[in-house]
Formats: sequence, C-alpha cells, structure tokens
Amino acid sequence: MNLHNARAEFYVPDGVEEQQALSRITHLGIGAHHDDLEFMAFHGIKECYHHPNQQWFGGVTCTDGTGSSRTGRYAAFSDEKMRDVRREEQRSAAVVGQYAAIFQLDYPSALLRGDSASFLVDDLEQILRASQPEVVYTHNPADKHTTHLSVLAAVLAAIRRLSADLRPKSLLGCEGWRGLDWLDDGEKVKLDVSGHDHLAAALNGLFDSQIAGGKRYDLATLGRRSANATFLNSHASDQSSQLCLAMDLTPLILDDALDPVAFTLGAVDRFRDDVRTRLSSAFQVIA
Repeated sequence: MNLHNARAEFYVPDGVEEQQALSRITHLGIGAHHDDLEFMAFHGIKECYHHPNQQWFGGVTCTDGTGSSRTGRYAAFSDEKMRDVRREEQRSAAVVGQYAAIFQLDYPSALLRGDSASFLVDDLEQILRASQPEVVYTHNPADKHTTHLSVLAAVLAAIRRLSADLRPKSLLGCEGWRGLDWLDDGEKVKLDVSGHDHLAAALNGLFDSQIAGGKRYDLATLGRRSANATFLNSHASDQSSQLCLAMDLTPLILDDALDPVAFTLGAVDRFRDDVRTRLSSAFQVIA
C-alpha cells in the first residue's frame, strides 16, 4: 500500500500477512487522534472482540499525536517523544482489543486542515478499497473539534470515490467533542455496549499520556455512555447500562449529491422545531 506519509505505520497484532489482515475487516473505525477509536467506535471493537472467524475490527488514526496535552510526568516531553508515546499506546490498544490491523497515518493536525487533506483522502481510499468494511465509524458532523471535522470530510470524500459495490453498508458519525443526545429519538443510532465495562476500561486506561496529562477521558467516556442509557427515555426503565449514540450518515454515501452541511443542519432544525413545539405548548397551558 502506497501511503503518502513516509512515517505512516501499518500494524497487525497477530502478525498475519497484510492482505489477509485487511480483507478480514468488517468494522472499520477512522479517527483523528490516538484514542478516538476506543472512545467513539467502541461498539465496533466490542462487536468483533472474540469473533475471529466472523468479524474483525480495524482502525485508522490520522494524526501524529504531537498536539497532545501534557502535564505531570509528560510535561517535559518533546513533540517527537510524545509522538512515540502516543503511537505505542495505540499499538497496545490494538493488541488488547484484538484488532485486525491499525493504521497510524502520522499527519500533523494542521496539515489536515489545509492542502494536505487531499493526501489523507488518497490514503483512506486505498484502505477502504483494500478492506471493504461493512460498517465505518467516524466523527459526527456536529462535532466542534476542527480536526475531527477534517477527518470526517476526508472519510466521506474517500468513500464517494468508490463504486457503489465497494462502499460500506453503513457510515456512522459518533460522539466526541459534542454528544448526540439532542438528536430526535427516532434519528439516534443506539449502540448498546452494556456488559463490556472491563474491556472499555482496559482500552481507555492504556492512554496514560492523556489521563495522567490532565484529561480524564476514561471517566468521561464511560460517564457519557451511562448518561445516554439513563436519559434516553424518561418513562421507561433502562434497557441498557452503557449506550453509545451515533448519527446515521449512510444517506451521504448512498447519494453523492446530498450536501453534508444541509444534511446536518436538517437535524439541527428538527431539534429546534421540537424545542419550539414543546416549549410553546407548555407556555400556552400556563397562559
């Protein structure tokens, strides 16, 4: 595979040949940063865990980790040292999560927000062609992190380069720097990850450079999943204890003419209409 970045890495935890590793992938997570996969695409990891003859999770981490926050014992780490630490953490997650393979494309975040974004699209197209996953998990279009949105745009562009028969059956935009509890209940993709807290905790805890570096993503991620499960329905008992929410982006890969901005704002407008309807009704009663 001819990736643009000379420092890009392809790692297969169980050591099988490249094509075999790629062709077995059924669920593919594509994230901007190290640990994005474990936080946003845990449903795919969980679905494939201990199912080596049926389903395999593969991952792509697009950035190099040099922009990571760092305090405590990591405070004095250079960008180069931080890159090495983050890369090793991601490899460890691939081992623990039993991934089919992990790509670390090693782009500086700033490059993905400029002209080099086309290189990322090329890389992702190659990976998607080689793996042909059934499900792709990536960032959601209402996320507030600019690099997350850049990766989403590259994912969509790469998939749209493929013929219909090579495209995934499902594209899911997952929670990151914004939750998705505001979506209409009928539009939420509800991904039950209950009963796998041990695996989630093991994966989250591997990213010590961020946890010890001042960001308790491990606690926040599990807390969000618990909140999603409990606050999903106010009039029914909880059906799960841990729930990931996603936005179904599949329409964007079924119809290339569909504008991602208009698609996303449509969901926002429906949220606005729901708030207006409920609030107006309440105040009419008072009046």
